[in-house]
Amino acid sequence: MTAIHVIVPDGIDDPARPSGGNIYDRRICTGLTDLGWRVHEHHLPGDWPHPGEVSRRRLAKTLASIGGGGVVLVDGLIASASADVMIPQSHRVHQVVLMHMPLGSGTELPYASARADEEQVVAKAKAVIATSDWTRRWLLDAYSLLPENVHVVEPGVDSASVVPGTADGGRLLCIAAVVPHKGQDILLDALGSLTDRDWTCTFVGSLDRDPIFAFRLVQQAAAYGIADQVAFVGPRTGDELGEAYAQSDLLVLPSRNETYGMVITEALARGVPVVATDVGGVPTALGAGMGTIQPGLLVPPADPAGLALALGRWLDEPVLRTRLRAGAVHRRSSLTGWAQAAGQVARVLREVAA
Repeated sequence: MTAIHVIVPDGIDDPARPSGGNIYDRRICTGLTDLGWRVHEHHLPGDWPHPGEVSRRRLAKTLASIGGGGVVLVDGLIASASADVMIPQSHRVHQVVLMHMPLGSGTELPYASARADEEQVVAKAKAVIATSDWTRRWLLDAYSLLPENVHVVEPGVDSASVVPGTADGGRLLCIAAVVPHKGQDILLDALGSLTDRDWTCTFVGSLDRDPIFAFRLVQQAAAYGIADQVAFVGPRTGDELGEAYAQSDLLVLPSRNETYGMVITEALARGVPVVATDVGGVPTALGAGMGTIQPGLLVPPADPAGLALALGRWLDEPVLRTRLRAGAVHRRSSLTGWAQAAGQVARVLREVAA
C-alpha cells in the first residue's frame, strides 16, 4: 500500500487563514510523501462544515473518481458534514476520517443534526484518526464505535531554539483565530483587572472569521483602558510566527473548548511557559501530570477571575516564572516531531488497506 487519496478543505495552505487543522493536514500529507507514499490531494472549495449543494456535488465526484478498494483520508470538517455523500461510497472505497474536532460536540453546527450525521459517517468509516486522547474518548462515549477502529495521532512539533524571555515576564502572547470559542474576550476581561501591572499582550490570529467578534474585542480593550497594551496583529506563519514566539514570555490560551492546542507544544518547543484553560486535550498538550516540574498553569474555562489570578501570579512571582520556564524547557525534550505523526498515520492506513 503506497497510494492514498486525501480530501481536505480548499485553502489549507492559505497563510491568511492558518489553523491547527490546516497545519496538521499539510504536515501529514508532506510526511506521507517523505515516507514514499503517492499522495493524491483533493482540495474542495466550500464553506466547510457548512457545504452548499455545489460543494456536495464536488465531494461526490471526487469520491466517485477514486478506484474501488482505494483508501481515502477525509478531513472531518468535510466528512462529518456530508453523510448523504460519504455513506453511499463507504462500501466501495476505504474511508478513514481525520477528526480534529467532532462537530457533534456542538462547536460548529446545530448539535442534534451534527451528531446524527457524524455518527453515521464515523460508524461506516474503516477507521477514525483522532488528534488527541480527549477526542477519541469523546467519540467512543458519544457514538457506537469499535475502540480498535479509533486511533490517536497527536500533532507533531518542529524543534526550535529556547527563548530566553525577559526578567519581568510581561510580554504575553495569545495565538488563535479570533473567534468566540477561542476565548479572547475572557482574556481581555482578565487583563482588565491587571491594569496595575506592567504587561503587553499580542493577539496573533485571523481577524476575518468573525469580524463582529473581533470589533467587539477592540471595543472591550478600549473600555478597560488597556488598548495601548494590546495589539491584534492578524495571522502569522513561518518566520513571522517564530518571531512572535521569540518576543514572548508567556503563551496564554483562554479557549472555551480545544481538542489539543498545537500552539501549546509550539510554545513549549521554545521553552515558553503556558497559561491555558483546562479543557479538552489541553492538559495532554501541556504535559500536565508528566512530572513534578510543570511547564504552565491550567485554569477553569470561561473564568476571567481565575485567569487573572494565574496571570497575576506569573507577573508578581519571580520564583514561579523561573520554575515554569524550567518546566517548559524540560517538557520540550519529550515532544515528538511530525515525522513520527506521519508514521503513525501510515500504520493506520496500511491496516485499513490490508
